[in-house]
Amino acid sequence: MVDYPILSYYLQIMKPHFLITLLFMVSAIALRAQSAKEFTQKGRDLIDKREYMEAILNLNKAIEVDSKFSVAYFLRGNLKEKFEDLHGAMKDYNTAIETNAKYTEAFFARGNVKMRLQDYYGAIADFTSAIAINENYVEAYFNRGKAKQLLMAYEDAINDVTKIIQINPKSIDAYYMRGILRIEFGDLKNGCLDLSKAGELGDLKAYEIIKEKCNTKTIGN
Repeated sequence: MVDYPILSYYLQIMKPHFLITLLFMVSAIALRAQSAKEFTQKGRDLIDKREYMEAILNLNKAIEVDSKFSVAYFLRGNLKEKFEDLHGAMKDYNTAIETNAKYTEAFFARGNVKMRLQDYYGAIADFTSAIAINENYVEAYFNRGKAKQLLMAYEDAINDVTKIIQINPKSIDAYYMRGILRIEFGDLKNGCLDLSKAGELGDLKAYEIIKEKCNTKTIGN
């Protein structure tokens, strides 16, 4: 084997420098991630204070520091949606999901935007993705049921609301919605019973629907 003393000499000299450079690189990456987190937290705090423009500026800085920091995109999407920039919100939710494929809240939020844009099938797909990650995501079942109701897929909508009742047997909103769905589907008796249960649990407006829908003809025993 041929010995290269000059090469060996330079490698010995360069090795400590290489290690130092590597340590600086690792430290810089950690600092970037921490800074993005700090900017995002500051943005969140400003949102709580309703200082929305300052919040957006901080979220923008977080994204500049770390273009894959999904929480910053999600929160910025929330703000854009709040100010009716639905397509801008959609883009931010898309990026949040691209950078974190298990971001349940981002799927849910994007589904809500699609609902507002009357893209009901798209909304159902996003709510389904959220439920696949968290099978007890009550709000996702509820909104998926609403989307199915708007598509007149009443049986599927009823199944979603029934799932909510299985998770939370005292869900007033679920009983109320299932009552409406069952009446729309033609199951008057069970729909009225669901409305009665909603009223029993404290939803007084259920009785207005009962007066209007349930006392117009005789319901079987």
